[in-house]
Amino acid sequence: MKNTNLPVIAFDADDTLWPNEPYFREAEKDMMKILTPYFRGGDLMEHLYQQEIKNLHIFGYGAKGFTLSMIESAIELSEGTIPGSEIQKIIDLGKQIMTYPIELLEGVEDTLITLREHRLVLITKGDLFDQESKIARSGLANHFDAVEIVSEKDDETYEKLLKRHKIKPENFWMIGNSLKSDVLPIARIGGTGVHIPYESTWQHEQVTTDAAMKETYHELSSIRELPSLIAKVCDSK
Repeated sequence: MKNTNLPVIAFDADDTLWPNEPYFREAEKDMMKILTPYFRGGDLMEHLYQQEIKNLHIFGYGAKGFTLSMIESAIELSEGTIPGSEIQKIIDLGKQIMTYPIELLEGVEDTLITLREHRLVLITKGDLFDQESKIARSGLANHFDAVEIVSEKDDETYEKLLKRHKIKPENFWMIGNSLKSDVLPIARIGGTGVHIPYESTWQHEQVTTDAAMKETYHELSSIRELPSLIAKVCDSK
């Protein structure tokens, strides 16, 4: 039985519970090798990033949109000279991202077990099939009372989620590696955000120091520190 007097604790998935970003960055390096014989100039990484951003409103976040953006970049940067066999290699890179083995970050499962008296929620954004697959491969699904896969993480999305789950913002914690998507929106709507930085962050998820300083949130170096932080904050109220 969950203790309803305790705050609801929500977690981001990618790069909070398991590594994800490194697989995308490795795919970019492999794509660079594929394109080298056909390259016609320009900044490949910047072109790919701009292609992803341009496609977000069509493909959304995740490996599928990333793969399609890689293919578009390859065609444009090679001026259409790249053959189908090389495009297949790029498709294969995308498949690898969508099927990589899930290895939990240190302390994740122990922390979820420690917090089992709380109502636990998993909130992740991206392609529905891809995110469902990662959650299943992680073996963590049974730790959560609810799982939400959303197309965007912003103030409006969180407000709708809290309303649907009948959670008051002041009783809600969100833990994640992204200040932009996991922490600052929650702080703005009256909840508690906890930032646990990962070793690398996608350019689109980065925020300026000024933006970060406008809101109050907690920052931890490890997810293992989370239970004691929650207990400390709850005891102080």
